[in-house]
Amino acid sequence: MCPDASGRDDADALHADALFDAAAAALAAHSTDEVLRGVLNGTTAGVVVLDPGLRHLYANPAFTRMTGVPAADLIGRTLTEALPEVADRPDVLRQVLDDGRPREVVISGRTPADVPGDRRWWHCAYHRLTAEGGREGLVGIMLEITEFRQQQHDLEQARHRLALLDAAATRIGTTLDVDMTCAELADFVVPRLADLATVEVFPSDAPHGAATRAGALRLRRTALAAVPALSARANALGVTGEFVRHPYGSTVQRCLATGSPVLWRPQDDDEPPEAEHIAEYRAMGIHSLLVVPLAARGHAIGAMTLARAGLTPQYTEEDTVLAQDLAGRAAIGIDNASRYARSQGIALELQRALLAEPGSPHPNLEMASRYLPSGTSAVVGGDWYETIRLPYGRTLLAMGDVMGHGIEAAVDMSSYRSILRYVAATDLPPHRILRQLDTLICEESESVRPATCLLALADPARERCAFASAGHLPPALFGEDGGAELIGVPNGPPLGTCFGGYDLVTTAFQPGQVLLLYTDGLVERRGEDIDVSLARLANLKLPVAGDLDDLLDEVLRGLVPQAAEDDIAVLAARVRPRPAPDMGEPT
Repeated sequence: MCPDASGRDDADALHADALFDAAAAALAAHSTDEVLRGVLNGTTAGVVVLDPGLRHLYANPAFTRMTGVPAADLIGRTLTEALPEVADRPDVLRQVLDDGRPREVVISGRTPADVPGDRRWWHCAYHRLTAEGGREGLVGIMLEITEFRQQQHDLEQARHRLALLDAAATRIGTTLDVDMTCAELADFVVPRLADLATVEVFPSDAPHGAATRAGALRLRRTALAAVPALSARANALGVTGEFVRHPYGSTVQRCLATGSPVLWRPQDDDEPPEAEHIAEYRAMGIHSLLVVPLAARGHAIGAMTLARAGLTPQYTEEDTVLAQDLAGRAAIGIDNASRYARSQGIALELQRALLAEPGSPHPNLEMASRYLPSGTSAVVGGDWYETIRLPYGRTLLAMGDVMGHGIEAAVDMSSYRSILRYVAATDLPPHRILRQLDTLICEESESVRPATCLLALADPARERCAFASAGHLPPALFGEDGGAELIGVPNGPPLGTCFGGYDLVTTAFQPGQVLLLYTDGLVERRGEDIDVSLARLANLKLPVAGDLDDLLDEVLRGLVPQAAEDDIAVLAARVRPRPAPDMGEPT
C-alpha cells in the first residue's frame, strides 16, 4: 500500500476505505485483535492503530519488523516512549485527530536493532478513525524509504560534486602561473569546502621522490585563504611565498608519503600535526583538518590543507572524496604551470645563450642593443639581432623576429643568425641577402618557422644606409633635433615562406643621426591599429647626442608598459664623426 494519497488509484482507495472502516468498527467494539489481525497481518506495510491519546492499540508484524520492537512493548505506549530515537510528529497526529484531514510525514531515526550511527527513514500516512460520529483514534501506515532516501542522497551528492567540479574547471587554472593557479584553488574551496585553506608545493629544486623520503619536508606556501572570521589569525600559520618545514610524522608529511588524505582533529592528542600550530588551530576554533595530496602524472607536487571551525560540520568521507577530486584536477593545472615555468626558464636561458652579443661594428659606427623577455603570459620568443663587419668600413645591421614562442622559436632564431652570417660574407646588397637567406632556409628544412627580418647596410664613408625588409616593421631615423622619421622600406614576404621578392631602398645616414631597429613588441598593442602604434614611436623626442644606452632607456620608458605583451629587441646605431685632419704645427 502506498502512503501517498494523491497517487492512489480507485482500487487502492476502496481498499483503504474498507480498511479504515474495519479498524474504526473494531475500535468501537473493542475487538482490535480479532478483526485487525485478519485484515492487516498479511500486508507488507507497517500499520499501527492509535487511540485518541496517541497510544498504540495495535501494530501488525510488518511494523514490528521495521522497528525491531515487539508488539508487546508497543501496546499502551506512544511512539516517543517506545522508540525514543525516532522523531515522530505528535503535533501532526493531533491535527489529524482534530480536523479529520489525512496527513503524510517523513520520520527518521534509529531503532534498537540498528548499528550506532545508522539512520533510517519512513514515510507515514495518518488517517482519523471515526465510528458513529465519534473519534476513535488514528491508523498509521508506514513504508520504509531508507534505501530510496540513500539513493536520493547519493544522487544529490553526485550532482553537487559534478556541479562543483564543473565550476572548478572554469575557475582554477586560468593562467600558466603556479602561484596564481594555487591561489585560485584556495579561493575556490573557501568557503565551499573549508573555512581555511593552504596550498603548498615542492620547490623547483626539490629532488625527485622527495615526498617519500624519510625526514622533514620543505615546501613553499603558494596560497592561503580564509573566511572573514579567521582571516585575522590565519597569518599566524605563515604567509604566502615563504618556505614551510613539515617535520617527520606531521599530517602533511604522512599525506605525501602515503599519497592518501589524512584527517585530523585538534582534540585528538594521539596524532598531533605540526606542534607549533596546535595552539593556533585551537584558538581559531578549528575542529577538523583534512590534508589532501596534490599529485599529477604519477608524482607528488604538493599538498592542500583544509580546515573547518566553529559551527561548520566536521569532515565526512564524502567531503574527503570531493576534496580529492578537486585536488586531482587542480594538480594538473599546477603541474602544467610548473612545466611551463621550467620550459620558459629553459627557453629564456637558451635565448640568452644563443643571442650572444652581436659582432662588433666598424669603429666608425657606435651601437647599443637590448633584449627584454615578455612580462606577461607569453613565453620567450624568437626576437634576434646581429651586426656583421663588411669591407670598406661598412656594417650590416639585422633585426629579426621568428614567428611563435618557446624553445623551438629560440632554436630557429639561432639558425637564421648562422645562415645570415654565411650569406653576408658574400658581400651582396641587403635585398639579395634576403633572397639568398630565404632560399637556403627553405632548402635546409621545411620545419623552420617563418621569420620577419630587416637588414640595414650602414656605409658611414658615403653617409648612407641601404635597407631591405622581409615583412618587418620600418626602421626609425632620429635627427639631430631628436625627432623621428619612419623610413618607408618595401615589405617582402617573411623568410622561410619560399616566395622571395625583396626590394632595396637607400637613404642618407649622417653623423649625429641615430638609426633604430626594433621588433614588434616595442610598439604593438593588443586591439590597437599598427599605424597608431608606429605614430607613437614617430612622436618620440630623444637625446640623440648622448649615450646610446641612455637613448634606449628613453625609448623603452616611453613606449613599453610595465608588463610587455611580447618580447622586445632594439638596436641603435650612430655614425661617429670623422676626426678633423691634422694640419701640423704652424711654421
